[in-house]
Amino acid sequence: MRKLVVGILAHVDAGKTTLSEALLYQSGALRRLGRVDHQDAFLDTDAMERERGITIFSKQAVFSLADTEVTLLDTPGHVDFSAEAERTLQVLDCAILVISGTDGVQAHTRTLWRLLERYHVPTFLFINKMDLAGADRSAVLAGLKQRLGSGCVDFSGERDESFREEAAVCDESVLERYLETGVLTDGDLRRMVGKRKLFPCWFGSALKLEGVSEFLEGVEQYAPVPAYPETFGTRIYKIARDGQGTRLTYLKVTGGTLRVKSLLTNRRPGLGEDQVWEEKADQIRIYSGAKFRTVEEAPAGTVCAVTGLSRSRAGEGLGLEAGWTAPALEPVLTYQVLLPEGTDPHTALGNLRQLEEEDPQLHIAWNEQTRQIHVQLMGEIQLEILQRMIRERFGLEVAFGPGAICYRETIAAPVEGIGHFEPLRHYAEVHLLLEPGERGSGLEFGTACPEDQLEGRWQRLVLTHLAEKEHLGVLTGSPITDMKITLAAGRAHVKHTEGGDFRQATYRAVRQGLMEAESILLEPWYDFRLELPAPQVGRAMTDLQQMGAQLSPPETAGEEAVLTGAVAVSALGDYAREVAAYTQGRGRLLCSLRGYAPCADQDAVLASVDYDPTADLDNSPDSVFCSHGAGVIVPWDEVPARAHVSSGLDLGPEKEEPAGRSDTRRASVYAGTIEQDKELQAIFERTYGPMKRRAFIPPKDPRRPAPTAEAEQEKRTIREQFSGPEYLLVDGYNIIFAWDELKAIARDNLDAARKQLCDLLSNYRGFRKCEVIAVFDAYKVKGGQGSVEKYHDIHVVYTKEAETADAYIERATYEIGRRHRVRVATSDGPEQLIILGHGALRLSASAFRQEVEQVEGQIADILAANNRRQKTGNVRSALERAQRQTEEEKP
Repeated sequence: MRKLVVGILAHVDAGKTTLSEALLYQSGALRRLGRVDHQDAFLDTDAMERERGITIFSKQAVFSLADTEVTLLDTPGHVDFSAEAERTLQVLDCAILVISGTDGVQAHTRTLWRLLERYHVPTFLFINKMDLAGADRSAVLAGLKQRLGSGCVDFSGERDESFREEAAVCDESVLERYLETGVLTDGDLRRMVGKRKLFPCWFGSALKLEGVSEFLEGVEQYAPVPAYPETFGTRIYKIARDGQGTRLTYLKVTGGTLRVKSLLTNRRPGLGEDQVWEEKADQIRIYSGAKFRTVEEAPAGTVCAVTGLSRSRAGEGLGLEAGWTAPALEPVLTYQVLLPEGTDPHTALGNLRQLEEEDPQLHIAWNEQTRQIHVQLMGEIQLEILQRMIRERFGLEVAFGPGAICYRETIAAPVEGIGHFEPLRHYAEVHLLLEPGERGSGLEFGTACPEDQLEGRWQRLVLTHLAEKEHLGVLTGSPITDMKITLAAGRAHVKHTEGGDFRQATYRAVRQGLMEAESILLEPWYDFRLELPAPQVGRAMTDLQQMGAQLSPPETAGEEAVLTGAVAVSALGDYAREVAAYTQGRGRLLCSLRGYAPCADQDAVLASVDYDPTADLDNSPDSVFCSHGAGVIVPWDEVPARAHVSSGLDLGPEKEEPAGRSDTRRASVYAGTIEQDKELQAIFERTYGPMKRRAFIPPKDPRRPAPTAEAEQEKRTIREQFSGPEYLLVDGYNIIFAWDELKAIARDNLDAARKQLCDLLSNYRGFRKCEVIAVFDAYKVKGGQGSVEKYHDIHVVYTKEAETADAYIERATYEIGRRHRVRVATSDGPEQLIILGHGALRLSASAFRQEVEQVEGQIADILAANNRRQKTGNVRSALERAQRQTEEEKP
């Protein structure tokens, strides 16, 4: 029987645990169907999970299909526990992503999708809750194709020609074969699923067991099953403890067979002896829910828990598997752990280290100077869970200080870092090239050092030391990220160099390079989705704009409004509670980590942290040189002058050309004498024969005929410009939120702000005699077909679903601009560049405001002049006309 490891993931409240229960029930593994709201779900084994109705810890269940043994791994759906879900992805053969039919793709769904892409996990989609009102099958499928990819194909309908064409188009080679033969096999579909080009979708209701059987059959039929090698290998994805306190190492066997009492080790090239462990597997457990059975051996493809390992860690690979895999998700908040009075901090630290083994993302840190313990967390829910776990497991009633932001640091330009470690009878020197990377790229390590300068074994050791430590920046002492660090040069001593010497030199080289570089402080950002009653949307937009958030146009759904965008974590703070307060509990704020971006107020943060990098003795930038038989500490800024090796790197500014020198390419200068010329000519003739002087050769006729006079005249002809009215296109919401007066009105009533803008545009049109088109975003309105309305004498456009105002304006400028002069009022920089390329004139929001104010002023002046009554004006005019008539009648 083949083995298949399937993970199930979802945004919170999408029905993930309910689907897990339905899969186990339909497969015969459960006799009774449990429910989350009844607190009897099979995989909610922890009391905290039953109370809160959410999954906190990943769980395992085993069930059998026709010829497949499936291990189902249930993962947490709440964003605070997404690190637990990420660790599980490393051992999956395929994944089930659950989508709510009423909510569609959420912010955390996108985070999970990116993680599935990162770990190359084939994915099936189950769209749940299709029995509820508001669940639109076609709209959900269109949203999946738009936000997750065109490979999302409906597998729950008929497998007709339309289905085959839609599936085949996901892979070019399959499409070519299908067009030739007209045949699309299950093997083709399975291979496309395995390559993550095809994502089968099923629709149903897990609670009512609708579509679950068909989904199970589809997973069994199209899930790719990997071929495992004979060589032994395992991947550890979780550390936990059972009710008796026994340490459990959860792993998947990825090659060979794991047997009881087998000797396991993490030994691999480049790993220091102090980090290597060798321990025996005392017991192998196969868990299903809270219960387990013991086995003597576990073949490849088995997920099991092993006892007897005390130094294993989550993410570690053994045997043929690669070394430790760093996670993509990181906590964004750090808290001080406040211990009860009289508690020994070292004892508490040892207890907290157990929890850090189970969740490495906690990053338990001990500050020896302040004697404080700090922990990093993803959010408030995780904080409450951790507080209860400490109380129940260790009997400590801890509290937490106010949350602080987990910053990151990077550099702005390449720099060389030099580390030298040479106390008596030790020697190592390392030169590193530190280069800035793309946002979100993390840390990359490599080597460009020739082996004739530094042996390969020492180079591998340097790379190991770079990867083993969390290197801290010099601004706030925060971890560095988004950098590429390359070993450029180094030196070892035949007799005195030991492995630990290169550890010290490597650490100091990184730190010295950071001291030389221009560092940038990065802060975390959230993608958010705020759902709240429509009357409160004005206040919410005002609050978010004051936080510096990047806002998308508001979306309405019945009586509720939805705001989406991105905001800095430091600015958002505890806004979720404030939302709950001013909406009387009807509002909901959902956040997922977007990534890191440069800090908006770096100077203020640096002043509040007051970090001194030279006083951090655990991360010293200074080097140690040998002088007069003893080690001497040399300050970081003096190290380059005393280095023993030259890396050959030249990172200084380019030399400027002297003033007045031509920018044209310079020919080589030759200043030889006549005698030297004759000597060179003689050598040339002895080698190649006598030189022949060629007479003047007239140039050949050009291949392309010269243009005729008629062609030249046609080329000089100026195209006649189209005449007609000028068009002005206005990006409505962009202008509203760029003008303070309209923005103030929008805080309370967006419709009123829209009407006020249209009134101003109507006056503008009447005075300037141009055609005005105001465009407003409505691309998130489900099923919206778009509309064009006439308001007084201007046109008001509401875009259709999936079409932004930018897209409409770009298309309109291209079409109208061929016949008319077009101007576009917007402050959207990319849009301004595009419309400029279409031949339209761009007009910023501030410049357009000045024009409108000028028009309003001129209109006011005209009205004032018309209203001014002159008492004798009409009489004088009549007398003058009568006098001219009399003079004309005289002979």
